[in-house]
Amino acid sequence: MADPIYLIKDSQRAVRMDPQPYVSEDEFQELLGRFPELLAGEQVDRENPRRWLLVAREIGIPDSENAGGRWSLDHLFVDQDGIPTLIEVKRQSDSRLRREVVGQVLDYAANAARFWPGSYLQQRFEKTCQEAERNPSEVLGRFLETQDQDPAAFWLAVEGRLRDGDMRLIFLADEVPLELQRIVEFLNSQMTKTEVLAIEVRRYSGEGYSTHVPRLLGQTAEAQVAKGASRASSQRRKWDDASFFSAAAPLPESTKDALRKLFLLASSPGLLLAA
Repeated sequence: MADPIYLIKDSQRAVRMDPQPYVSEDEFQELLGRFPELLAGEQVDRENPRRWLLVAREIGIPDSENAGGRWSLDHLFVDQDGIPTLIEVKRQSDSRLRREVVGQVLDYAANAARFWPGSYLQQRFEKTCQEAERNPSEVLGRFLETQDQDPAAFWLAVEGRLRDGDMRLIFLADEVPLELQRIVEFLNSQMTKTEVLAIEVRRYSGEGYSTHVPRLLGQTAEAQVAKGASRASSQRRKWDDASFFSAAAPLPESTKDALRKLFLLASSPGLLLAA
């Protein structure tokens, strides 16, 4: 049992707030859908805090081409870089939180990476917005902080990340058992592109007040460095002759002439490079 916390009201009185479990898993999920800040984006990435865009709740995942959803993922978010973030929510009282949920989420990730096209994710996002009576283009534009982003291109990029395994898996619970934390730390240290995390969100209440405290688990410095290097490598621009000289177009003519001469010299079949 967690210790109480105290809210100082008007600098006059300390209001005791005791831990309070979530009444149901649906209540927990509804809270996350309304307040994605509970995913602790500033803890996931201290230098560039993650922001979250809800794609859908209870989104189906097929196990073959053109099939219906065999499984249902609790939440799918994307962050500002288009990294798909798969969330499975469980209360501490659910015994499946120990081990069964791990295999479940790995099933989701493997099949989502293979069978979720970007067009389907775009449709689900638009449906989510419509149900909330919001304009999908405006919501996406505000989230990306640009109105120039082509929605189809954005969702195609999200699909590309999925195919490449560049995604994030999060186990969300009101209390994360030690067994799950150890599994998450192991998976996160071993998987190069996919980030595996657990987030514990504890609720405290008292005298009509309610607060929710997220805590990130499973992230290690070594795993962060490895995944950062992997993403930087995958995003590095691939150059060819045409793209190089196109990028050099704004340079002074004398500089471009020197680059062309250097390029011809380097392309010479008789050039020998010293070891």
